[in-house]
Amino acid sequence: MAEEIVGRGDPIRALELMWGRAPAPKRGPKSRVGVADLVAAAVAIADAEGIGAVSTRRVAEAVGISPMSFYTHIPDKAVLLDLMLDAVAIAQAGELAPDFQPANWRANVTLVARSFRRFYLAHPWALEIGTHRPVLGPNTIRAYDTILGVFDGLGLSAVEMDFSVTLVANYVHGAVRDVVRASMVKAQTGMSDDEWWYTIAPFMETIDFSPYPVASRVGAVVGELYGLGNPDLAFDFGLERILDGLQRLIEGKRGGPTVERG
Repeated sequence: MAEEIVGRGDPIRALELMWGRAPAPKRGPKSRVGVADLVAAAVAIADAEGIGAVSTRRVAEAVGISPMSFYTHIPDKAVLLDLMLDAVAIAQAGELAPDFQPANWRANVTLVARSFRRFYLAHPWALEIGTHRPVLGPNTIRAYDTILGVFDGLGLSAVEMDFSVTLVANYVHGAVRDVVRASMVKAQTGMSDDEWWYTIAPFMETIDFSPYPVASRVGAVVGELYGLGNPDLAFDFGLERILDGLQRLIEGKRGGPTVERG
């Protein structure tokens, strides 16, 4: 995936716009379009067509203003990307409750992971944006605060809580990329994964796989059961392994089992 980078624009200007502290506009007629309208239009374009379709001109046209008028609200596309990510960030927390019961932490982490996954499936363009420098807008911080609550009261240090959020977020980010990529490949090639497999299957059947005994044995079983894979089952499998690892950490901090496993 081609990648855009956040944080390339004026960081103070981006923060002012995100937190509603931008300087008052110069004298003149009040614009019928605001920053929120432009950001919402940009998100809609990105959701439908990908981040590559977002340009200042395209966004301006979507809300019915001239491209030059766009810059009276948002200085450039770099700042627009920051605003877009913060606008949708609250969806990462989804329907999560602000208060979590520590005894149910495994179920709570599962809710968080599934919420992250739904977020990326709804906004796949977010996977194409590099976020080495965090977007510190109100929605992003609110989502972070909510998700941190899942790890609160478990005996973890502040750093361990933050790293646990990062662990789960990075796992989901990696796991969902293949799902999004599959949709992109189908759209670009006009061929589904199953159609691609059926196309190459006759040729693959002529290959001698004896030099690859483990791959041929495992691949045959997996291929028969799941074709090119089952992303839902793979996601659940990986998440359970992460939960197992977190359980060892939490039990170690508390000196014993913290929850009954189903």
